[in-house]
Amino acid sequence: MKPIDADLRAEPALAVRAFEPGDAVRWDAFVDGCAEATFFHRSGWRAVIESVFGHRTHYLLAARGERIVGVLPLAEVRSLLFGHALSSLPFAVYGGAAVSEPQARAALHEAAVELAARLGVQHLELRNRQPTEPDWPRQELYVTFRKAIVPEVEANLLAIPRKQRAMVRKGIQRGLTSEIDANVDRFFDLYADNQHRHGTPPYPKRYFEALRRVFGDACEVLTVLDAAGRPVSGVLSFYFRDEVLPYYAGDVEAARELAANDFKYWELMRRACERGVRVFDYGRSKRDSGSFDFKKNWGFAPEPLHYEYRLLRRESIPQNNPANPKYRAFISLWRRLPRPVANAIGPAIARSLG
Repeated sequence: MKPIDADLRAEPALAVRAFEPGDAVRWDAFVDGCAEATFFHRSGWRAVIESVFGHRTHYLLAARGERIVGVLPLAEVRSLLFGHALSSLPFAVYGGAAVSEPQARAALHEAAVELAARLGVQHLELRNRQPTEPDWPRQELYVTFRKAIVPEVEANLLAIPRKQRAMVRKGIQRGLTSEIDANVDRFFDLYADNQHRHGTPPYPKRYFEALRRVFGDACEVLTVLDAAGRPVSGVLSFYFRDEVLPYYAGDVEAARELAANDFKYWELMRRACERGVRVFDYGRSKRDSGSFDFKKNWGFAPEPLHYEYRLLRRESIPQNNPANPKYRAFISLWRRLPRPVANAIGPAIARSLG
């Protein structure tokens, strides 16, 4: 017989179960303290994805007794273009399991594969910043760009390579200014215009309104104005711990000549520095794309993202990106649509492009 004190020290067994509404506070407390977690692991995404896009979510948590040791947010997406998937997480650049112990990751992955099989999806996708399943097919089409923000504002400006720094100064000389908006109205007009020019269906305005409502001050809208006070560029950013992530952006055609986009990201960095933020996360870009080159020109080094797949009812990784000929043909068609038509029907299509 084991001594009584040994039984008292025994750790509760690891168990995986589905998220319940009463778990939200503890889930978010774990995410806030877990080194692997990101803004996209916050429980609020569950309400946004379900209420705006109508996708079923399947959030899983691993616990030892009452102590959470891992979380895995998942959503089920059906797309005419790219099939039936279970993903962590659509509309997010990062996802996958966030854990405080290796056993929790293995248990969550096992539960996710079992869930994917029960749902009859074609594949399970985990959008990881680090590789976790060496035997699963992997796509490394995307990279992320992250860089430290130092405490001195001027030092951050001087750290921008000379050519891009000159563009920031050009925007200042053109009389550009920035404002933090209380709503998404001006941002959405800039975003929708930009999406149409690039041949991509826009998300509905209510999506951005939901992000502001659910995440509050952690979701911020910055608008750049020209010398006449007209909105020319905007960005919706997420704040998480000591990081800022500019996530959705838009502009008018004149923004390039005004250097409004360079000015916009500098203003975001400057404001983040002043509020004590220490990491600027430039988000995801496809390799060899215009946004990839833009971010590299700011002195950010690309870090590969590791999107891992468990294929259940398909033989190859889905290509839901502009490299897919189907996607390119769709973009060409979309650009020719009148903007009011694109804005009206776009959200119904965009819900499946997460």
